[in-house]
Amino acid sequence: MRKGLFALAAVGLMATGSMAACGKDDKGSDTGSGATGAASVGKVGVILPDTASSQRWGTDDPKYLKAAFDAAGVQADIQNAQGDKAQFQTIADGMISSGVKTLMIVNLDSGTGKAVLDKAKAAGIATIDYDRLTLGGGADYYVSFDNTKVGELQGKGLIDCLTAKKYTKPVVAELNGSPTDNNATLFKQGYDSQLKPKYDSGEYVKGPDQSVPDWDNAQAGTIFEQMLTQKKDIKGVLAANDGLGNAAIQVLKKNKLNGQVPVTGQDATVQGLQNILAGDQCMTVYKAIKQEADAAAALAISLAKGEKPTTATGTTTDPETKKDVPSVLLTPKSITKENVKDVVADGFVTKDQLCTGEYAKLCTEAGIS
Repeated sequence: MRKGLFALAAVGLMATGSMAACGKDDKGSDTGSGATGAASVGKVGVILPDTASSQRWGTDDPKYLKAAFDAAGVQADIQNAQGDKAQFQTIADGMISSGVKTLMIVNLDSGTGKAVLDKAKAAGIATIDYDRLTLGGGADYYVSFDNTKVGELQGKGLIDCLTAKKYTKPVVAELNGSPTDNNATLFKQGYDSQLKPKYDSGEYVKGPDQSVPDWDNAQAGTIFEQMLTQKKDIKGVLAANDGLGNAAIQVLKKNKLNGQVPVTGQDATVQGLQNILAGDQCMTVYKAIKQEADAAAALAISLAKGEKPTTATGTTTDPETKKDVPSVLLTPKSITKENVKDVVADGFVTKDQLCTGEYAKLCTEAGIS
């Protein structure tokens, strides 16, 4: 699906402006003050998907996006659909009728996303797919990480952990992301590219393989419990993100198997990093969300000013339309116990958040200061 991997230098990408900031937070409340002349630059609308599937949508992305728009003096309306497709469309209708010049979305599914993008385009509004490509949606731009690479890192990470355990013919379960999220498809392509040769050679045994609707962590726990009942000798779990991974870990703990069965993750959440420090999770994938937010904001700001953006450095092919979408794809990073400190050093997670209670000693042992 992708035509290359494109690194992004976050410094220098932000467009600048002279207006004071005015916007809304992820709940739709005011977050800045208006200023004379703000209307001379178009407003930007941002719709985030939910606050349940990953902590990023409720905390990280709105924070970084707001900061980027504030720094440029561009008015932004940042709202969250809370996993509700009808609400997603209602928010979009409100933003379109309010006269936003640029609309950035993280779709809940491609069908809903396409309907919103179509309405925006009909109103002459520039569109950006943020983090997830809307299949068949025809967004003007796409900003994300190299999601196939994310999956490759997960697959390699699990292989490394199984190798360290010296297991013979380990049974591997795959706990995939939502079937309606194109990113989940790309993650799976990535980790299956690493695991399939192991299955084909007989070195590994392919175990249960199931997707988790809407990235729902509670469902993931139920699904994995059924997997473990079906195959009691599971020795590795390819979990597509930290939430799903933690759901599997809770089931493993109940069966006194935590630490014995390597589990992967993604997003470098506090919970995921703590599971890694405790030895219950094998690895996670860190995506520097600030870089992604800055890149998307830079595009949105240029479009709101009526400028042609110059930050998209490649293309991504929409598998449904076969059209190339101008894109910025960032580079993910594998995180294990040996380099958890890198996530703290980058400022994504603080020591105070991570090193609480029983994890304080583990943080010291991991070189987190």
